[in-house]
Amino acid sequence: MTEPYALHPQLAADSHPLAALALCELRLMDDANYPWLVLVPRVAGARELIDLDRDQRLRLTDEIDFAARLLRAAVSPDKLNVAALGNLVPQLHVHVIGRFVGDPAWPAPVWGRVAARPYAPEALVARVRALQAAMPGGA
Repeated sequence: MTEPYALHPQLAADSHPLAALALCELRLMDDANYPWLVLVPRVAGARELIDLDRDQRLRLTDEIDFAARLLRAAVSPDKLNVAALGNLVPQLHVHVIGRFVGDPAWPAPVWGRVAARPYAPEALVARVRALQAAMPGGA
């Protein structure tokens, strides 16, 4: 019997819920260095893209597109980075990161460059509100 879907504890600790999409949980990484979204497919046991069926993979692609366009609308980044690594957290998840020339890691990847800077409470509220306002039918 397959375990039911559950969000990996590290993803839960490192991010804040933003929206429930058709396939994925859309979450905001708690790192104010970068506008950074994470999509986590609600599929029990999924570790790799190949663990999704065809329809789920297509839905994930659409939801990555949604997250990228959301970041573009909300924060106008210079570049969008999209990655599914999962070396430390094995649960399938996709990072969508808004990058700016001159951000703390530019032009290198964000991993391991600078320590995560958790959002101050008021900054977290402002970021979530900006992202929600940029969603279709947003607040």
